[in-house]
Parts: sequence; C-alpha cells; structure tokens
Amino acid sequence: MPITDWPAEERPREKLLQRGATALSDAELLAIFLRTGTRGKTAVDLARELLAEFGSLRALLSADQKQFCNGLGLGSAKYAVMQATLEMGRRHLHETLLSGDALTSPDQTRQYLTAQLRDYQHEVFAALLLDNRHQVIRFVELSHGTIDGASVHPREVVKTALSFNAAAVIFAHNHPSGIAEPSQADQRITEQLKAALALVEIRVLDHLIIGNGESHSFAEHGLL
Repeated sequence: MPITDWPAEERPREKLLQRGATALSDAELLAIFLRTGTRGKTAVDLARELLAEFGSLRALLSADQKQFCNGLGLGSAKYAVMQATLEMGRRHLHETLLSGDALTSPDQTRQYLTAQLRDYQHEVFAALLLDNRHQVIRFVELSHGTIDGASVHPREVVKTALSFNAAAVIFAHNHPSGIAEPSQADQRITEQLKAALALVEIRVLDHLIIGNGESHSFAEHGLL
C-alpha cells in the first residue's frame, strides 16, 4: 500500500508536522529524506532495509560516498543532499553556540563538539577558544593522530590560544573506539596543558572525550 493511502497520522511527513521530528522513528525520518521508495516498496520500507543494511542511522549518515551510493535506492545526488543537511546541522550548532555563554549552555557545547569530532576514524584533539565572558571565539583542531592517539604539543597549544587572545579553553578529543573513558595519557596531557596555559593566565574549563553516543567531562568528574 502506498504511503499516500496510509492514515494521515501514520504518514511520516504529516506525523512530523503534527507532532514534531522527535516523534518519528529513524526509519520514518530517513523515509522523509529519501522522499520516494522503489518498485514495490514504500520509502519507509526502503528506509528500514537501509537501516538493516548499514546497521544504524548513524552508520548510514557517516558512510563515505562509495559506501553510501552502493545502498539500494541511493546515489550521488542523495549523498550530496545528505552531506549538505549534515553540514547545515553543524553550522546551526556553531551559530547557536557563538550567540551564548559556553558555560551556561553545556548541552549545546557537548552537542557541538560531538557533531564535530564523533565520526572521525582517527583521534582528533581540538579546542573551543573562549573570551573572558566565556563566549566562543573559535573552534580549532589542534592535532590529528592515528586511531591509537593524537600528538599534542603544549607549546603549540599555548601559541594558538594566545594568537586568538583566548582567556579560557575547553578541550575535546574523540575516541574512535567509541568508549568515552579517559586514559592515563588523556589525564597526563590535560595536566600538562593546564599547567602550560596557567603560565599565560588562560584557564582550562573542561576536557570532553567524545565516544559513540556518549561523552566524558573531566570537569564533571573532578579531574581538573
């Protein structure tokens, strides 16, 4: 049965308009993105098959172009639309964060850093540079490493922070393993960076480790 013959409250688009996007399942959200199904399959049917094929919505959204285009009913045009949509989401989070105090918007800060770092297949160490009112100056990727770790040099971090006249920083890095637990190396580099930045009166407010769907805050766990 085509979606147009479904009861209005069960059609993904109408359901979204009536109840909001959070009321939809992953398959229903993906169906709206797909717009149409294939011969003998509705967009929802196709969406369910794609989620089963890729394993999850996140795996589909983070697939590279070749993997994505190999999916049934997908192609380069849909890949371009998906990438544009994801980038709009990241820019929306960035602009929202720029308009407020990073410390009074911890959820937005966490969402933004997660969106920036979660899908890297190697470790990336980054920082939010803040002014003396704790408003965001810039997001900076400081180091790209292998899947085993990122090399972070305190002198270069201090140099970068000073170049933007930062008064405080929030560090973040991803764990490609998906496990958001700090290692001894994570704690050690955090202490080194905190000590180096203290010499130039720049405060380290937090260090977030980004995992798969979760994050770990040094500040919240008393590690700063």
